[in-house]
Amino acid sequence: MRFLRYRAIVSSSLRNGSSVGSSLGGLGGIHNLGHVEAAAARTPSRGLRFVATSCRAVMLPRFGGPEVLELRDNVAVPDLKPNEVLVRARAVSINPLDTRMRSGYGRSIFQPLLPLILGRDVSGEVAEVGASVRSLRVGQEVFGALHPTAVRGTYAEYAILAEDELTPKPDSITHIEASTIPFAALTAWRALKSTARIIEGQRVLIIGGGGAVGFAAVQLAVAAGCHVLTTCGGQSVQQALAAGAEQAVDYTKEDIELAIKGKFDAVLDTIGAAETERIGINFLRRGGHYMTLQGETASLADRYGLVIGLPAATAILLKKQFRYRFSHGIEYGWTYMRADSEGLNEIRLLSEAKKLHIPVDKTFPITQVREAHEAKDKRLVPGKVVLELD
Repeated sequence: MRFLRYRAIVSSSLRNGSSVGSSLGGLGGIHNLGHVEAAAARTPSRGLRFVATSCRAVMLPRFGGPEVLELRDNVAVPDLKPNEVLVRARAVSINPLDTRMRSGYGRSIFQPLLPLILGRDVSGEVAEVGASVRSLRVGQEVFGALHPTAVRGTYAEYAILAEDELTPKPDSITHIEASTIPFAALTAWRALKSTARIIEGQRVLIIGGGGAVGFAAVQLAVAAGCHVLTTCGGQSVQQALAAGAEQAVDYTKEDIELAIKGKFDAVLDTIGAAETERIGINFLRRGGHYMTLQGETASLADRYGLVIGLPAATAILLKKQFRYRFSHGIEYGWTYMRADSEGLNEIRLLSEAKKLHIPVDKTFPITQVREAHEAKDKRLVPGKVVLELD
C-alpha cells in the first residue's frame, strides 16, 4: 500500500470557532490516498480538506537513455505561489522535447538543476489554488502545458502550473485526449496567430503536418479560414486532408517544389532542416513569415556553454533575419511554445467543438514510463504516446 503525506487546509469558518480536532476525528484516522480524498470530499461543510505534500513522480537524475528514468515515491510537492495551481494529474503526454531533454538536450541549462521532472502537457483536476488565482476552482477539470524550461514537469501525480498555463477541460474530451493538445497547439498558435497573425483568406504552408505541432497548425489555420497546404509522410496524408488541408503532399514520393504551386503568406517549418528552410523561404511572398521550431539556442549553448552559446545563437538569428528581409522581403524567426491565456482559450473552444485534436497512438501507465520512452526512441509508436496516472 502506498502512502502520501498531506497538509490540512482549514477554512476561515473553522478558524472562527469550529473544532479542528473534531473535524480531524470525523475522518476516522484514514491516511491512504483514496480514502483521505474521499473523506475530505464528504466533509465540505467543515471547511477542512487535504492536499498532498509529497507524491509519486518520474525523476531524471542524469541524462541518458530511458533506463535513467526513476519512478520515486515521496517526491516533495512545493507550496504554491500566489498565481499557481496544484493539479492532480490524470494523463500526461510525451513530447519530443521530453525525450530530447532526457538524452541531454539543454544540458547547459538543466545540468545544475538535476534531478528534475520531465513533462509539459497535463490533464487532471484542480487540487489547490494560490491566493491570487481567480479563474479556476478546486475540483475543476483542467488541461494545460508548462513552459519548455520548467524544471518541475508534469510526470507526477501532482503538477504545478501557473494560472495562465491552464484552462478548463471540455466535457466532450477525455483526460487522455486533452493531455495531447496544449503544448503542441500552443507552439503552433504562437507561430501562426501571435507571430504571423494569419487571417482569413491567406495561404499557409505547414512543412511536417504529420507531427503533433504540424497537425495542430493545420487545424488552427483551417479554423482561421486560411487556405492550408502541408507536407507529410504517406500515412498522414488522409488525416491532413480530413482536417481541412486543401493539399497534402507526400514528401517521400513527390517533389515538394513541383507539387506545390503559388506563394504563401506564412510558412511553419516543423522539420527545420537546411533543405526545408530553403524550400519554405522560396515559397513565401514578400511580407510573409517563415517560422521554424529548430532554433539553435539550446544546441549552441550545449556545445559552447551559456556564455558563448547564447550570444552566438542571437548573432545567427539576427544575421538570418537581416539577410532574408533584404533578399526576399520576408520575416524569419525561431518559434517556441509560450503560455498564452488567449491562445489556450481558443484551443479549448476548438477542442470542445471537435475542430482540434491530436490522435493518440498508445497509452502506458506511469509505472511503464521507461517502456514508453523506449517506444518513442525506437519509433515503435509513430504518433502520440500518453502516460496514465491512477
